[in-house]
Amino acid sequence: MAHVLVTGAASGIGRAVAEHFAANGHTLTLVDIDADRLAATASALGGAHRIHDLCTADGPAAAVSGAWDAHGPVDVLVNAAGVYPSLDMIEVSAADWDRVFALNTRAPVLATAELARRARASGRGASVVNISSGSALRARPGGGPYASSKAALEMATRAAALELGPYGIRVNAVSPGFIGVDSACNPVTDEYAAAVSVNPLGRPGTPADIARAVVWIAGPEASWVTGEILRVDGGSGTGASHLPRLWPPAGEAATEPPAPPLSPEPPQEAAHPTTKGHTS
Repeated sequence: MAHVLVTGAASGIGRAVAEHFAANGHTLTLVDIDADRLAATASALGGAHRIHDLCTADGPAAAVSGAWDAHGPVDVLVNAAGVYPSLDMIEVSAADWDRVFALNTRAPVLATAELARRARASGRGASVVNISSGSALRARPGGGPYASSKAALEMATRAAALELGPYGIRVNAVSPGFIGVDSACNPVTDEYAAAVSVNPLGRPGTPADIARAVVWIAGPEASWVTGEILRVDGGSGTGASHLPRLWPPAGEAATEPPAPPLSPEPPQEAAHPTTKGHTS
C-alpha cells in the first residue's frame, strides 16, 4: 500500500480525498492548519496528522520531509489546500495577492520539489496530484486572484511533469467545477451555488466526485498519464448551455435552449460538510 500525503485534509475536497485513499487501505499523513478539524479527520480515518502553515516559505517542504521521516517514503502527494477569498481586482492589495498565490500556487510547487528531491535521491518514483479549478480557464467577478493562481498552478503542473518524468515522478492536476464545501473564507448563498453549477449533467458536484478522480489519476491505472489537467465538472467546461440558442433580429425573442434533464443524485458517501462554500 502507498503512503499518501494530503494537504488541506481537514475538510472539503481534501477530506474526501483522504477518505477514499483510506478506504483503499493506504497509509495516510494528513496536513492542515486547522488543528481541531484535522485531529477529528485523522481520528476518523486512522491516519497520522501534522499541523503546517503552508503559506510560509518552509512550510510545504517541512510537511513533506516531516511525513517522509516519520512514516516512510511518500508515494503520493495530493495538494488540496487552497483558499478562495472574494477579491475585486480594483481593490486587491499586495498582501491579498501574495496570500492567495502562497497557498494556491507556491505551496504545491515547493511541496512537489521537496518530494522530488527525496524520491530522486532514494531512486523511487512518486505521483503528485494538484487540485486546480475550472476558474483557471474562466474567471468570474471577485475571483480574479484565485483564477490567476489556479492558471499558474496548471502551468506549474505541466512544467513539473516535463522535468520530473525522467525520475519516474508523475505530476497531474484534477480541475473541479463548482463544489460546495464548508468554507469560512468565502461562504456562498444557495442562489449563487445554483447559478455557477449549471452543467450538462444537471447536478452539482460533490467532494466525492473529485476524490474518485484523484485516486484514479494518482494510482497505477494511470501510470502512463502525466502533465494532464483532468476536468471533473459535470461538463460545465464544454460551453455555456444556458445562453440563447440563436441571436434573433431586433425585436424578436431569443430561442432558449432546452433545460438539461436532471441527473439522479450521486451515491451517498461518508458524511462531510458540502453545503456552503466553494471549490478549493
